Amino acid sequence: MSVFFRLGWFFREQWRRYLTAIVLLMAVAGLTAIPPKVVGSVVDWVASGEQAERLPGALGLLLVLGLLIYLLRYVWRVMLFGSSYRLAFVLRNRLFSHFAAMSPDFYRRHRTGDLMAHATNDIQAVEMTAGEGVLTLVDSFIVGLLVLTIMCTQYSWQLTLLALLPLPIMALCMNRFGKQIYKEFKQAQAAFSRLNDKTQEALSGVRVLKSYAVETLEDQAFAELTRQAGERNMAVARIDAKFDPVIYLCIGGSYFLAVAGGSVLVLRGALTLGELTSFTMYLGQLIWPMFAIAWLFNIIERGSAAYSRIESLLAEQGAIREPDTPLPFSAALPLQLAQIAWQLEGRRLLHDISFTLTAGEMLGIVGRTGAGKSALLKLLMRYSDPDEGSITMGGQPLQRLALSELRRQYAYVPQEPFLFSTTIAANIALGRPLASQAEIERVARVACVHDDIVRFPNGYATEVGEKGVTLSGGQKQRIAIARALLLDAPILLLDDALSAVDAHTEQAILRALGQERRTLIVASHRMTAVEQAGEILVLEGGGVRERGDHDSLMAQGGWYSEMVRYQRLEQDVKEGL
Repeated sequence: MSVFFRLGWFFREQWRRYLTAIVLLMAVAGLTAIPPKVVGSVVDWVASGEQAERLPGALGLLLVLGLLIYLLRYVWRVMLFGSSYRLAFVLRNRLFSHFAAMSPDFYRRHRTGDLMAHATNDIQAVEMTAGEGVLTLVDSFIVGLLVLTIMCTQYSWQLTLLALLPLPIMALCMNRFGKQIYKEFKQAQAAFSRLNDKTQEALSGVRVLKSYAVETLEDQAFAELTRQAGERNMAVARIDAKFDPVIYLCIGGSYFLAVAGGSVLVLRGALTLGELTSFTMYLGQLIWPMFAIAWLFNIIERGSAAYSRIESLLAEQGAIREPDTPLPFSAALPLQLAQIAWQLEGRRLLHDISFTLTAGEMLGIVGRTGAGKSALLKLLMRYSDPDEGSITMGGQPLQRLALSELRRQYAYVPQEPFLFSTTIAANIALGRPLASQAEIERVARVACVHDDIVRFPNGYATEVGEKGVTLSGGQKQRIAIARALLLDAPILLLDDALSAVDAHTEQAILRALGQERRTLIVASHRMTAVEQAGEILVLEGGGVRERGDHDSLMAQGGWYSEMVRYQRLEQDVKEGL
């Protein structure tokens, strides 16, 4: 029952709807207690041959009661289950907001399929607890207490106790099965999460699987996970299957004892035939509470296991937190780094990084793969905090600025852009949904992708497919650049975002950006992408190996100048071919 206390915050929020539903449940319970009494009287009238003229009135009363009970049941269902759907809505929004607020370290700990399982199956189980769980708890208690009171006071308390002898056996079994189903259901949900992970991974990488012709191996791995999930769900089903037989056996025992004991009382004259009929009908009304108690154990244990998984997820805190009292934002520039050092999981990624970026300047960051280029950009956007040194924006420490305000100062384009399954225009206007067509086309021209777009049959209305599957790598990168430009943020970050375009298109884009006087930070493995930068940082092992503008670095004759000559030679060879 602890899950109801843990959901107390929601019940307090929706107390009016739940109170209305409970009052109506009580009214329905009271009304359903009337027909057995009426039927018993009718049986006695028929058996005695007296008062037959009252029969039509009794039948009319039963009809009116039936209609009234139907109406009240409709209303309480709307109230009760409407509230449980509201709980699912609230929890899904909380999870999504939590996912969106988490820093990258959170996603290193959790896989996508597992998070999806939390947002679907687990929430569905909690929703059932807040709906059917509350129904079975309240309705079984009200109906059970009312019917037992009538059976004891209006008929025979001795016969009632006799008929209820099998119930303690059922209670013991339900308690035992409930503990078992909690354990097995939690394992079944974990198995479903693993299966979800594998499905998502396989669908995302289906082209890679086909290119390596490993579909058979992937089928085998998927079949194994499916088998494990099936076994776990079968374990839950086996425990579920124990509930009904125990209930039916106990109910059958109760009927047997009621009819046997009641027959003796009828023969002795302690009960009439009509009263025994009414008694057995009331005993039939106890079937629902018996079922409800068993179903309640089932629902509660499932909901408790699922809510525990959701609570543990919501309780996790990302490495980056909002400041308690954010400073009022002043300006994005100058952006200053002083002696930055950062390590992740014991591995040093950056050390002794310093620079200052002012409005309209371009900073280039180059280096070998793994030199720390992307890591540096993540620190600027505060996806992580440095272990040493400081980063200030407009003279204010990043840690004292609201995250939403801070990240609005950047327009970030990663090397592998993500496009949504919608039109090209909608993808470009992601950050500004109300942008005009003219604004969209302007940034597309700056990103040198407008001509490509208009060649599509539907132009800007072209659907790009999941993750932009219908576009080339270069087209996706340029659309992502256009999307970032439309934000008109003070600082544009390009994280190797020109790697899939040819050298001529790259230069055309950089020239267009220069004409717009954008403040740029360009991280690239191509030296041509940073030649126009006022300052270039050459990273190696997380530290600055060389720094200066293009001409000074060429004069130093170091790694940068070697890479420039190598890449120019490579380009000449390609053009010669």
